[in-house]
Amino acid sequence: MISTITIDVALDNNRVPEQISWKASESTADAFRKAKGMMLSFWDGEDKTAMRVDLWTKDMMVDEMTDFYYQTLITMADTYGRATHQNELVEEMKTFAKEFYAKFRENQLKENKA
Repeated sequence: MISTITIDVALDNNRVPEQISWKASESTADAFRKAKGMMLSFWDGEDKTAMRVDLWTKDMMVDEMTDFYYQTLITMADTYGRATHQNELVEEMKTFAKEFYAKFRENQLKENKA
């Protein structure tokens, strides 16, 4: 069985993403779904390097970007844990993610008071 994931990125005249949409052949959703940001990573085992595509649209707000990173860090920790069973490292990754998120919220409160 082959599953296909299709990603379309609409760019403005300066090649900045205006819209990101995606669909997967094995999904229950038939239509494209919109996204404000995406992170796609591949591991090249031969070169031992990570290749990545990180994109976000112009209308993605900073608080949305923070939520996106926080949730991604937490799920990366979970995935790493399932693959390696390195529970101590998983907890360290999650602690970092929680501290990152808390610092952002703290900075937001300071900015809103100013």
